[in-house]
Amino acid sequence: MTRLDGKRAIITGAAQGIGAAIAERFASEGAQLILADRNADKVAALAERLGQLALTVDVADSAQLDALFALAAESWGGLDILVNNAGVTHAATLDELAEEDFDRVLAINARAPLLATQRAARLMERGGAVINMSSVNARLAIPDQIPYVVSKGALAQITNVTALALADRGIRVNAIGPGTILTEMALGIMSDDAAKQKIISRTPMGRLGSVEEVAAIAVFLASEESSYITGQTIYADGGRLGLNYTVPVAETRNDET
Repeated sequence: MTRLDGKRAIITGAAQGIGAAIAERFASEGAQLILADRNADKVAALAERLGQLALTVDVADSAQLDALFALAAESWGGLDILVNNAGVTHAATLDELAEEDFDRVLAINARAPLLATQRAARLMERGGAVINMSSVNARLAIPDQIPYVVSKGALAQITNVTALALADRGIRVNAIGPGTILTEMALGIMSDDAAKQKIISRTPMGRLGSVEEVAAIAVFLASEESSYITGQTIYADGGRLGLNYTVPVAETRNDET
């Protein structure tokens, strides 16, 4: 028996990176999946490879969210797991930040997980699980990523309050807060050795995390192994949140990532 045998799961932002890794791991653990993403070609290709369902969805659009959960109702008659993984960033200084950009990031990173949780809970029975993809930036700040940081702080409280709201129905809500994970986004940030060394210098374990490590936490939170855990955020950050200094970066550490 695998840990998610027969479980029915929706994963947003599933086309690549952490979302795709979670999809791969959930499928290997026996789950049935609906993979949702704005990138129609990538999400369809992944779903076909895994033998799962796919739907092109912009989670900021409530009507498209409705269609996503209608597909789950029509296909399965219910839902066991929701992974709110879709998210975006927007770099701008405080002076340059435009209102529409702030609103767009908050709509995708905070409003959509709340509305998706609301819709998922209507399809779930006792034992249901919601997993939100947070970030260490729920607690830390980056000066030119104001909407992203605010959205992840909001998501921490969305996780907390929805966990309380759904506790008496036996539905758990938790979050994962990654540090720097080796994704396409991280590779874009680490444009040279200096940028890579800066990131590693703030991570006591001396390396970046992998998408597979985050996916393993998602399986734990989706399974009965975490049956008494709700309203929590697990920070997979290599020790970063506990650090109040930078650590020396050895050449061997730099070469390992």
